[in-house]
Amino acid sequence: MTAEAHKVYVRSIQVLRGPNLYAYMPVLQIIMDIGEYEDKPSDEFPGFIERLTTWLPGLQKHECSVGRPGGFIERLHRGTYLAHISEHVTLELQTLMGFDVSFGRARGTGEHGVYNMVIAYKEEEPARAAFDTALRLTLAAMHDEPFDIAAEIEKLLEIADEYRLGPSTGAIVSAARARNIPVLRLTPTGGLLQFGYGVHQKRILASETSNTSSIAVELCQEKPLTNRMLSTVGVPVPEGGIVRSAEAAWEAAQSIGVPIVVKPESGNQGKGVSVNLTTQEEVEKAFLIAEQFDASVLVEKFIRGEDYRLLVVNGKMVAAPGEILLK
Repeated sequence: MTAEAHKVYVRSIQVLRGPNLYAYMPVLQIIMDIGEYEDKPSDEFPGFIERLTTWLPGLQKHECSVGRPGGFIERLHRGTYLAHISEHVTLELQTLMGFDVSFGRARGTGEHGVYNMVIAYKEEEPARAAFDTALRLTLAAMHDEPFDIAAEIEKLLEIADEYRLGPSTGAIVSAARARNIPVLRLTPTGGLLQFGYGVHQKRILASETSNTSSIAVELCQEKPLTNRMLSTVGVPVPEGGIVRSAEAAWEAAQSIGVPIVVKPESGNQGKGVSVNLTTQEEVEKAFLIAEQFDASVLVEKFIRGEDYRLLVVNGKMVAAPGEILLK
């Protein structure tokens, strides 16, 4: 059932991308007319709380205005309304998507059944999707209607992956926010961001800035050229070569000696890369994957060891996998 079928209407959703009247963080401002649900609090729907917390156990940790874990569940048992419940469910779904947000408010506007909701977000489109899902989920739980929670969360995770910033870009954004520098996302997907406002604003694209050398970018994207430049300064690089067919990839693997790595000649973020390949079937399948990104494919010796992604700013490492190293 849709929200409209239950006579619930979202009048508007406004995205407040910077500090605003309601919070110092970005929020969705939602005007919602809950209609007849203004006279139907949560404690009047038999089994509703059990269904809701079975689908979303994390709601039991929400403090709400009570100020302690479990506070929101107490409010549900005392009786609270659709807008307030949808706010908490939206926050919980965003948490499941990997966006750590906890601020939300739902207040009446003075018009019967109409609420002004504000919900914090980290990424705009995933937050919109979370709210849409939250409203449908809440109504389904109220009326004991079927709701495939696993499939719905899987859809949200796919949306989150599409819009989530990469590790390097995310580290830069965290460093900026730690220094109280405003951050605006200029495109829904991708990594085009603005730091600051007015004449002092700066823009980055993923981990590239206006100070990034275009030659350095070209060198990094052309893997054989990167290897050659590293080799000239004494940095060990794996043996390998360029191939343009699956058969040639296996021939190169036999010449180099397995295990091997197969990857596109150019590209980034590990796209199309297959590692630790030992059989002809594995190598030829990996070639087909890699050629989707570049017709020229690099076959290299696989070197066992740890894989690190490091972010260096002004000659200082500021981030590594899983940890932000800001001092």
